[in-house]
Amino acid sequence: MARGGINKAVVKKARQAILARGGHPSIDAVRIEMGNTGSKTTIHRYLKELDDGAGRRDIGPVPLDEELGELVGRLAQRLQEQAQEPLEQALSHFESQKQALEQQLDEMRQHQEQLQGQLQAQANALASESAALQDVRAMLHAEQTRSAELNQALKDADLRLADKEQRIHSLEEKHLHARDALEHYRAASKEQREQELRRHEGQMQQVQMELRQAQQSALVRQDEITQLHRDNERLLSEQRATGKELKQAQEMANKSTTRQSQLSEQLARLDSEGALLQERLRVASEEILALKENHDKQSQASKDMELRAAKAEASLEALRLAGSKAQPGATAGS
Repeated sequence: MARGGINKAVVKKARQAILARGGHPSIDAVRIEMGNTGSKTTIHRYLKELDDGAGRRDIGPVPLDEELGELVGRLAQRLQEQAQEPLEQALSHFESQKQALEQQLDEMRQHQEQLQGQLQAQANALASESAALQDVRAMLHAEQTRSAELNQALKDADLRLADKEQRIHSLEEKHLHARDALEHYRAASKEQREQELRRHEGQMQQVQMELRQAQQSALVRQDEITQLHRDNERLLSEQRATGKELKQAQEMANKSTTRQSQLSEQLARLDSEGALLQERLRVASEEILALKENHDKQSQASKDMELRAAKAEASLEALRLAGSKAQPGATAGS
């Protein structure tokens, strides 16, 4: 039995179309012309019938026996084709089922492999989770131990904190005592600085008085030195005058022998006066040197007194500055 949709008329139409194009109506060409439908056996049978019919029309009438033989042969071939067609259909169905089963088997194998992979992954994950659980348990134990240590450390810290608070309280009391002692020390220091300031002011006044006395004494010594210089100049003038007189006397002695004795006596007298003047000049010179040394000593003493006065003024100024700085500090501390 032919498949639905394929009959002799359809095969004939496809054959004629191929012949019209000048092609050879083979089984594959006819099947392609029909849109790749129909069994090749059925197409072959219809093509053979069409070829036999065309051949008989070309030959002419044939005997009845031959026609019956051909008819029986075609019937036998048709029966064979009809018997072959279910086998082909069954074989095709078997092949399709086989392919479907093989595909299902492949899919089941892939699914099994996926399941095995998932099972292995789950087993690995379970092992990882077990290891992680062990780690977490170990960490929990460590944290519990650490928590106990921290609690103990906290208790120790509380004890140390209480001890430190007690020490702080004691230090605050000591600080108050030290502050009172500092206030007392500042008051005593202030009183001592004021006393030292008054003492230095008295010393300064005394030094200034001594300096004025030294300056007055230096002025007196300077007047004495000036007077000595004047006496020295006067003695030198007298000596020069005496020398002139001695020279005149010698000249007169050379001119007058008669007055030689008188002149000799006068010369002796003048010599004695000259010696006396020389002695007076020597004494005056020594006095001048002594006065100069005394003046130098007085000048050095005056300089020393001025230096002491400058130092005393500097010390007094420093004490005044220290007192002025200590006064705001004492006010801020109180």
